[in-house]
Order: sequence, then structure tokens, then C-alpha cells
Amino acid sequence: MGSVGAIQGERHLPPVAEKRRPSGLGAVTAVLFLASPLLLLFFLFGDRAAASIAADYPAWQRFKVQSSGNAPSSRRAERGAHDRLLSGLLSPDFDGATCLSRYEASKRWKPSPFPVSPYLIQKLRRYEANHRRCGPGTANYRAAMAQLMSGRNADGAECKYVVWLPLQGLGNRMLSVVSTFLYALLAGRVLLVHEPPEMEGLFCEPFPGTSWVLPPGFPYTDGFSASTKESYANMLENNIVRSDGGGDASALPAYVYFHLEQIGLRLQNHTFCEEDHRVLSRFNWMVLRSDSYFAVALFLMPVYRGELDRMFPAKASVFHHLGRYLLHPGNRAWGIVERFYDGYLAGADERLGIQVRPAPFLPITSEDMYEQIARCAREHDLLPRVTGTSGDNPGARLPASGVAKVKAVLVVSLKPEYYDKLHSVYYTNATATGEVVTVFQPSHDQDQHTEALAHNERALAEIFLLSYSDRLVTTGFSTFGYTAHSLAGLRPWLLLLPDRNTMTAEVACVRSASVEPCLHSPPSLVCRAEQDLDPVAHVPFLRHCEDVDFGLKLI
Repeated sequence: MGSVGAIQGERHLPPVAEKRRPSGLGAVTAVLFLASPLLLLFFLFGDRAAASIAADYPAWQRFKVQSSGNAPSSRRAERGAHDRLLSGLLSPDFDGATCLSRYEASKRWKPSPFPVSPYLIQKLRRYEANHRRCGPGTANYRAAMAQLMSGRNADGAECKYVVWLPLQGLGNRMLSVVSTFLYALLAGRVLLVHEPPEMEGLFCEPFPGTSWVLPPGFPYTDGFSASTKESYANMLENNIVRSDGGGDASALPAYVYFHLEQIGLRLQNHTFCEEDHRVLSRFNWMVLRSDSYFAVALFLMPVYRGELDRMFPAKASVFHHLGRYLLHPGNRAWGIVERFYDGYLAGADERLGIQVRPAPFLPITSEDMYEQIARCAREHDLLPRVTGTSGDNPGARLPASGVAKVKAVLVVSLKPEYYDKLHSVYYTNATATGEVVTVFQPSHDQDQHTEALAHNERALAEIFLLSYSDRLVTTGFSTFGYTAHSLAGLRPWLLLLPDRNTMTAEVACVRSASVEPCLHSPPSLVCRAEQDLDPVAHVPFLRHCEDVDFGLKLI
């Protein structure tokens, strides 16, 4: 998993603070007894021992956090009194032990900035009932599979399905599966998720009394692309279907493939036009493959607008609510979250998350990227200034209480360089505010390995760890960063993409207008028209994204 570091800015206690130090031999003996295994490990292995300590010495970690004067009681009370069911989003009909994160995740999140619509809760409970009626193992599912294998569509079928196929990395997958679920809610379909080996057990079952996992043996999970003849766009072009919806539904093919991959940063035509969705609704089986947050595009369709308005009075709450409802880390990934958070982050007065993922199509150096992060933190007062080496300048005095505030900085990146530089700054220098700054990085796998389950578990854990921040800095254009700040309900500071020629960003970062992810690849607003319109000019709750100027986001 890489290394974990915890380096504190040096602190100098005044005489009054010195007098508060425990002097009893019993307390000192107890601390030395508990600390001796840790001292030996750090002497032998340094920072790399820290990851295992959180798991192997939970008693020490609890002692450290509980005995720290830096975690105010108000923060502990706030985190302790959590909303177990997320204001009714979650069903209480689960055994908590089967999925530890389902009812535990809210202990660490800040309160949601968005009220949950009673209508959304009603829609979710209705969906759950329909999934139990039509899901895997039911008579309805067996009948639907028999129809599928017959090679023809059925008119007036009891249940309709959308099969989600994964594409790209974990952030893309989380955005697209939430979008697909929203489509299922609107279109009255049952969502089934194809779970390849690299995703087995990554997420818990979200629907009580049934499964969302596509059963083994489903015949249509591989070989799909924009050129697939079963895609809706190609069916239209080849006159297999008609955009006016005419013809006998039972004469249609057994399924339709819906391709929603961003190609040249543009979704295909005929993807979010009302007449096309009327045709798509006639198919009982849809296979969908996407790497995009196409939930935004559903708001462009008048046929869905009324339902969406009732489910999401606050338009910027879509992924925030549906992500918290749908995406619960499996117990292995959740174990990483709990051990790391409780061991390293829980005792801090404030947590700052920094997610770094330079765009692969822009070869920016780590030095330039770090300088941009430092500029962002400096210009927006996200990190305290340092005053030079502690030997030359002891920094600011402690507050009157004699207790320094602790700011924990969580760095999430495939590379170790950003953590190393930030760690060095607060190891070598005192802070001007007297704050103690601790810097951590859970892992650095160097390269993305979406094909590996363990890599995805670490990535999912780090998304959730970022979502427990009080403030967030994320990298523009990164779907990984989008999921973290949307789950958190935080408007992040977005690190903007650098200029292609100079490889520097004129503006280091900007505050996002909403917590929603960005749709990088918008569809046409005017269907079957020669000239397209800018949706932002015609839809009041849409804006172009700060990090992708042609992208769309809900505000």
C-alpha cells in the first residue's frame, strides 16, 4: 500500500503549558509501556511501519486520540451523533454486519447541506419493492431471461431491465452507475450491475431482500463499442427501429445497446432526445456502457423534468444523495477506511483533503504541480504559513489555552512526491499560527490498476477518506475527485488544468460553484438540428464547469 507519514510542525510549549504535563510516575510508565513496541518499529522501519500500526495497535490509537487535548469535545459529539439512515435515504431492513459501512459511514461525514425530498424517499422505497419483484432469482426474472434468449422483444412485459457494464477507472464507474440508477428510477427499469473480478465485493448490495449483481451466464457483457450493430444509434441508421416509435414492439430485437462513452468529449447523437427515449422505452432489455456522469443530461429532457424537480428540489444534490444511497464500500475496503481514519485523522481539529491526479494528456512535472498546489493553499488560506526552520525562528506562540490546534492533511495520489514535499515543509519549519500540521498519504501505487481488486479497494477507501474532510482541494478533470467532494457535500477548490504551452496555470485553483460532478461530454440540446444551442443559456440550473469550459454541471 505504500507509506504513511505523520509529521508535526514543531511546537514550543510555554512554561504554563509545561506545568500541565502529567508528572505522575504511573502515567509515564503506562505511556512508555504502550509506546515501546511503536518506538522499536519506527526505529527499524521508519514511516513505513505506520500503516500496520493502525491495525495492530488499536488500543494505542484509542489511547492517543482520547488523551489528546487537541480534539474538542464538540467535534467528538458532532461526529458521534450521526444520522444512521441519512434522513430516510437508507432502508433500515439490512443486517448491519453484512455491510459495516452502510450505517457507519455517516458517523464521519459532515451533516448534509441538502434536505432529502420525501418524494425521493418514496421513489426509492417503490424502486426497492420493484427490484425484489423483478430481480435475480424471481419468476419474473426467469421469464424475462427466456424472452431475451428467444431473440425477440416482448410486448407488455412485466419487468424491464438496464444492465450496467463498467468502463474506465473507479471514478468513472461510480459516476456512471449512479447516473444509470437515476435513469432506472425515471424509466421504471431494474438496474443490474455486471461485476467483473476486479469489482467483486467492492460495493455492498444496496437494495434490501434482493441483489443488484447480474447473475452469471448473462450472454451480453463483452465486445460492446460505439460501432456495435445492436447500439441504438446504429439501429436507427440501419432502419431497424424508427424514431417515431412506430411498428410492433414484439418485432424489435431482444435488447438494445445504449452507448454513452465520451468520444471526442461529445456524447453520440440520439442519446437524450425525447423521441429516442420513447423508442428505447419499448425494449425490455437495455445494455448500457458509459464512462460519464450523464445524470446531468437527463435534466435536459422535458419528459423527465417534473419527476426530477420533485426528487431533487436542490439540483446540486443528485450525486450527493444517490451516491450515499447506492455506493457502500464492502467490508474489506471499509476496514481500510476505519483503521486509517481512526488511527490518523479522527483526533484532528480540522481535516484538509488534497487529491492530486494530473491529466494524462498534459505532461506537467511534479515540481510544477506541487507549486500549483502550494499556490492554491497559500492564496486561499488552506494551510498555515511557515516561518523558517524552528532553530532560527520558533514561530508563533501557542494560544492562551496552551494547546495547539491540529490540522491533518490527507494527500491522495498515485505518486509520493506531493506528500514528500508537503511532509518536508511541516517537518522542517514551524507554523506562523502555532498550529500543528500532520501530513498523511495512505498509499501510492504509482500507476492505475483498474484490473486489480486490491487496487480498487484502496482507491474506494481513499475516496471515502477524502469525503470525511472539512475542506477539499481536488484536481480538475478528475472523476476520482468528483466522487469524493460530491459524497462529502463540499464545494472543493479545483486545481485548474495548466496551459498546454507553458505547463503552468495562470490561476492555481477556483472554488467550485456546486458539489455536483461535471459532465465532460454534453449531448446536443436541440435534437436533429443543424445548429446546437448552449444549454447554459436556456436552462437556469446549469453552468459550464470551472475545470472543463464546455462541460455541464448542475447548480
